[in-house]
Amino acid sequence: QVQLVESGGGLVQPGGSLRLSCAASGLTFSSYAMAWSRQYPGKERELIASITGSGSTTTYIDSVKGRFTISRDNAKNTVYLQMNNLKPEDTAVYSCKAGTRFEDYWGQGTRVTVSS
Repeated sequence: QVQLVESGGGLVQPGGSLRLSCAASGLTFSSYAMAWSRQYPGKERELIASITGSGSTTTYIDSVKGRFTISRDNAKNTVYLQMNNLKPEDTAVYSCKAGTRFEDYWGQGTRVTVSS
């Protein structure tokens, strides 16, 4: 059974940093591209960063480029999202996704609130 468990969310002031983690189990982790998404209330999930199975290639949407960094540790079956210079508009529920051409798995999400 595949499980993705996110952690690291919370309340942070504008300009602050958080590091999200997503621990995966039940799959051959290095065979899966991983991604982080965020979801605003009443909106669809939006993919914001992705990383290939080897970790050699990363992609970001423009609004987080230069502030967020996705990385992975295949020995620990974990993907990370380092978020710096957080803004109130980054407030959302962040979820991780494991994907191949044939299947996707999602975690339950962790809430990030950026507020003074």
